Amino acid sequence: MRSNIIFILAAILSFNPAFPQQPEYDGNVIKVMTFNILHGATLNRDNNLTLIAKVINDASPDLVALQEVDYKTNRVNNIDLIAELGRQTNMVSIFAKAMDYDSGEYGVGILSKTTFLSSRNVAQPFTAGNEPRTALEITTILASGDTISFISTHLNHLMEGIDRQAQTARINEILPANRYPTILAGDLNDVIGSPTINLIETKWTLACDRENPQPTYPSNKPDRKIDYVAYYPPKYWKVIEHTVIQDSIASDHCAYSVILELLKSPAEN
Repeated sequence: MRSNIIFILAAILSFNPAFPQQPEYDGNVIKVMTFNILHGATLNRDNNLTLIAKVINDASPDLVALQEVDYKTNRVNNIDLIAELGRQTNMVSIFAKAMDYDSGEYGVGILSKTTFLSSRNVAQPFTAGNEPRTALEITTILASGDTISFISTHLNHLMEGIDRQAQTARINEILPANRYPTILAGDLNDVIGSPTINLIETKWTLACDRENPQPTYPSNKPDRKIDYVAYYPPKYWKVIEHTVIQDSIASDHCAYSVILELLKSPAEN
């Protein structure tokens, strides 16, 4: 245990807290996923977490942003969903509460192959009477030794989009305080060209083909893209691959997987 603590402290002390962390990055490829898991219900309504874990295990991501996560609610038989998925995927798990619900809690989560240096749960603005939403941010050291931050969020779903745009503005507001290259992933509940996604793009770069976005919802017959991965700053990242993983039973959303390279010599914007 003592040797592990010494290693972690040495790794932390070796980083400059501002961009860039080092004169050059070591080349590093990371796979991330976002997945709205319908509070574990599956489309068979059987709370079969094994189906959800299989989608994740088959893709073998380094980081997973999960939305619609229950923590010990009655409807999931008092199970800690994120902890159980962590067990079934052999990943570190963390939950962030958006609100109390059904004698438990409801929010978002993150799974990771590496442990966390820090985390924060950022409450999102919402209109009275609407569902509270949140953004969970973790910071981790990758296998390459580089430090990044990763955010899981779930924006409001209502058609008028008032809360959704306020929540997007909040995410953009807290971004400049983050000192590490960052990935944002989640169910943003809007399509490319909408006011929500246009606002996201004032700060973030989408890891998808904007001209031909792969639809992610509904999972049985996807016809619109509402699940995204985005990154900041753009000069530190290169998109290698993006894939929609369609499983019509595990959830009502498709999982969305993106492979990114943290660049050794970032290109200029």
